[in-house]
Amino acid sequence: MKKLNKGYVVVHAGGASGIGLETARVLALRGAHVIIAARNMKAANEAKQLMLTQNENAKIDVLELDLSSLNSIKAFADSFKALNLPLNLLINNAGVMFCPFQLSQDGIEMQFATNHLGHFYLTNLLLDKMKETATDTGIEGRIVNLSSVAHLYTYEYGIGFDKINDKDGYSDKKAYGQSKLANILHANELSRRLKEEGANITVNSVHPGLIMTDLMRHSFQLMRFLKLFTYLLWKNVQQGAATTCYVALHPKLKGVSGKYFVDCNEYPASNFATDPELAKKLWDYSNNLVNSLQHS
Repeated sequence: MKKLNKGYVVVHAGGASGIGLETARVLALRGAHVIIAARNMKAANEAKQLMLTQNENAKIDVLELDLSSLNSIKAFADSFKALNLPLNLLINNAGVMFCPFQLSQDGIEMQFATNHLGHFYLTNLLLDKMKETATDTGIEGRIVNLSSVAHLYTYEYGIGFDKINDKDGYSDKKAYGQSKLANILHANELSRRLKEEGANITVNSVHPGLIMTDLMRHSFQLMRFLKLFTYLLWKNVQQGAATTCYVALHPKLKGVSGKYFVDCNEYPASNFATDPELAKKLWDYSNNLVNSLQHS
């Protein structure tokens, strides 16, 4: 297993359990300094100890991050910057799934707030550090957004810009699909912007596969039922993390950006997901929303 360059640093949002934990474990084995960003600090510290028992030389730090809260995201970014570390790789893996309608503490529908807006804001706050690292080291920076095949199953209008917080007509499944569609659109638009300015950073999105993890806590019985009928499509956590690790690390993907990956291969995303105008609209909407929430 080839080691990464000395001093290679990863921020991994959602690296405390499931696919995220397995991805963090692999990155640490490759010699990366992994910053696990997690809402549940107890679980994150337990994950750290587990990885250290398997790899006593692992470099792992844990910082608190609640992606449903802009204040928490800003505090995390400040804490990370205070460490004076470079940043080579950002994995946007945290999320909630199929939860009943609720608003975040910032007043945004929870799945959109956590799965998209939180990652959007986090990425923006860390982007200058990534650009600086890529310039100083000459090593390509990479950003990986964890999306899902669920992006195909969203509302008929794709992203409901004027209906994000509309309780009437809310579907926990379609709201999840909407947030996963947003992950791809975010990656594609950020990729376009970075290419335009000549930054040495790629941005891609992945579908890790159908995996029974704690993310499905709101629909566990439903997922158990579905698994009986779709068992050939389901993966274990190691298989699920494989595509993330491939897109994050493989030298073959140098310069590849704005793509969607399934099973370690580029894969066509939905018409909504590949609509550049929708991607730009989501970017502007998200930027304006973050700015308005910060000043409210």
